[in-house]
Amino acid sequence: MTPGSNDQQGFTLLEVLVALSVFAVLAIAMGSAVQHMLAQARQMETRLLASWLADNHLASLRLQPAPGPGSRSLEVDFVERRWVLEEQRRVLTGQQLLQVDVQVRGAGAPAPEHHASGWLEVGDGIQ
Repeated sequence: MTPGSNDQQGFTLLEVLVALSVFAVLAIAMGSAVQHMLAQARQMETRLLASWLADNHLASLRLQPAPGPGSRSLEVDFVERRWVLEEQRRVLTGQQLLQVDVQVRGAGAPAPEHHASGWLEVGDGIQ
């Protein structure tokens, strides 16, 4: 190279700024996508745990003598969380079955995370 020649070596400031802005936009998009994925994973975990709770509750009811029709609300600790189980029981007319509907929601949550139904065989005394 001769003195006074205008050959460039490296990147100009404008090229560096454009590259940095492209990387910044990509980093923001990736951060947003990761946040969305984490929120979806938390929701899926909550629904899965609520499903397990409802299934466990129905299974425990099957192991006991069938209760009568009615309703009740239970608070349960499960996987270091507080849950509310709302149970509705009614006898199906013309059948010896008790339908049990269970809704599970996190304590303080406005809407149920899971709903499950099961049927229990009842004796002759329940109507």
